[in-house]
Amino acid sequence: MNTSGKHILAIDQGTTSTRAIAFDLDFNPRATAQIELQQRYPQPGWVEHDAEEIWAATLKVCRDAIEQVGGAANIAAIGITNQRETTIIWDRKTGAPVHRAIVWQDRRTSDVCAALREAGHEKRVQQLTGLLLDPYFSGSKIAWILDHDPALRRRAEAGELAFGTVESFLVWRLTQGHTHASDITNASRTLVFDINTRVWSDEMCALLNVPRALLPEVRACDAHFGDADASLFGRAIPIHGIAGDQQAALVGHGCFEPGMAKATFGTGAFLVMNMGEAPPHSANRLLATVGYETKHGHAYALEGSIFSAGATMQWLRDGLKLIKTSADSEAIASALPDNGGVYLVPAFAGLGAPQWNAEARGTIVGLTRDSRLDHIVRAGLEAVAYQTADLLGALRADGAQISCLLIDGGLTANAWAMQFLADICDVEVARPAFQEVTALGTAKLAAFGSGAIPSLDSASSAPSVRWTSRIDADQRATLVAGWKKAVAATLAAATKH
Repeated sequence: MNTSGKHILAIDQGTTSTRAIAFDLDFNPRATAQIELQQRYPQPGWVEHDAEEIWAATLKVCRDAIEQVGGAANIAAIGITNQRETTIIWDRKTGAPVHRAIVWQDRRTSDVCAALREAGHEKRVQQLTGLLLDPYFSGSKIAWILDHDPALRRRAEAGELAFGTVESFLVWRLTQGHTHASDITNASRTLVFDINTRVWSDEMCALLNVPRALLPEVRACDAHFGDADASLFGRAIPIHGIAGDQQAALVGHGCFEPGMAKATFGTGAFLVMNMGEAPPHSANRLLATVGYETKHGHAYALEGSIFSAGATMQWLRDGLKLIKTSADSEAIASALPDNGGVYLVPAFAGLGAPQWNAEARGTIVGLTRDSRLDHIVRAGLEAVAYQTADLLGALRADGAQISCLLIDGGLTANAWAMQFLADICDVEVARPAFQEVTALGTAKLAAFGSGAIPSLDSASSAPSVRWTSRIDADQRATLVAGWKKAVAATLAAATKH
């Protein structure tokens, strides 16, 4: 391993693991370290992480990666990318979290969001934030933590507490409390940020009962976020690039022109399209969000969010024990001549775009005496393609056109699933050779912000494998019609709790 020269350390703090990758300045990965993250489910629909566990894992993987490239002297800058919307509130004096982190998948505030929708607030919320009223986002989570303990709300209003999504918490810890800041992409996912003026919204803070004193300063993705304290890694290292995971992947794929789109298939699946410099509006329940902002400009994006992609495979493996590894699903699916009429709608944490139904729960539709366990496994894989097709349909209805979908994430290793994706979506699907596109994106932002590279256009991850549709329009229409019936049945069965 060549450890000469400078490196960029990319911290990729995700839903299921914490990873650090050290890239050289040609963006070749030179060191990697990773630790799995424990998921906590205290009640049905609730998902939590231990913020202290996240911090300890971050320190460990960073130190391991730094050691592999010869020490902190070989690290020019740090970049951070993170699971978005996950909510942490901590004590400004001690840095200690006051509650477990509430994860983006958590649905405990669905009743609050439903009440605000029924009161007629959603149109105004979408105008201001680009988002919809859903427990997915941070705002209602913040209020829940403060309302869970009245003393916490008093302390928040007195300025004693700080809120942040994961990157903000990590910056606070890395700088030992000297920086309380978020980047603009993560801020745009909180439900209290005005994407038109690109500042915190007092109107949204009032609507959701979020004290303004809690909120971090908002900076561009390539800004200087302070320095990691010398006591942590042996010398002070500047933090120069931050973006939420999906926006970091947009940068990693090189989607710098309007109309370019990528889809990341991880725990969930997220399709993001660059929409240019003006804030977009979706009439089809997609999310308008900030794609990135640097000293050279900014871009907005439209996004569709699927809550369960890789999570469906984890459920088939760990919950139903139908497969031993996620890779087994490819052989099982390809061995079947068809889906046997079986559809799995993985609404384990509700349905995301374009349905946005927090009360929906997972269903399996179309079972007969001929159905086998293999059909359920195949249906789980197929569901990813159908949900992606729903998102592309919403994008097209909003006037966007797409001919090629750039993909990344663990599920893209499944060639059968990616061929089915191309079949159902009727677009070219292109996968780069280097799959850690999210970490690559934040490394590029950190390198650019620190002056190590002149522009973000360098070192985009070029596609190495492509899939195109192999089925005809009639077959596609028949399969999609079955999916739509399954979703309709799922929504009909949804009840409020």
